[in-house]
Amino acid sequence: MYHMTDPVTTAEQLAAMPDDGQRYELQEGILHMMSPAGFRHGQVAARLLSRISTYVENHDLGVALAAETGFLLRHDPDTVLAPDVSFVARDRLREFGDHAGYLPLAPDLVAEVISPNDRAREVDAKIRAWLSFGVKVVLQVDPMTSTVHVFRSGSEYGTGASGFVDLGDVLPGFQLDVAELFA
Repeated sequence: MYHMTDPVTTAEQLAAMPDDGQRYELQEGILHMMSPAGFRHGQVAARLLSRISTYVENHDLGVALAAETGFLLRHDPDTVLAPDVSFVARDRLREFGDHAGYLPLAPDLVAEVISPNDRAREVDAKIRAWLSFGVKVVLQVDPMTSTVHVFRSGSEYGTGASGFVDLGDVLPGFQLDVAELFA
């Protein structure tokens, strides 16, 4: 993650930026450029999105969203974050209809897929940020070690998972097959 020298202070300014082919997030009014994902990162993120999206659609639970989807989590200073994969429950989306801008809420589930150049300190800070904004479950997915760590709101530490990850608290009946995710 790279810090820009000229801060963008609002979500509206971020949305109005011309498309330069880069991904950005806004953290407390400061613009951060995100490095493009590598092949393995993209493959695992796509596989995870596919599993979650199919389950969500088949059970009419809400909507699963891909990377690049920004969530407006705080105003003044504005924070807009974009996870690799997210899910928002159907009942929380009703008031937004076909909302075109950044969704002004925290997702129910977020997955962050770790890239080789990610720093542990930054990953930890992002997970804590998601939880502080009200995300119920954060998955830390590491393609290099083929591991998934699950962080739940109200819990101080994440738990490593092998076999199956039970996400029933946000996706009733859904279990993620960790080995299959990294196959």
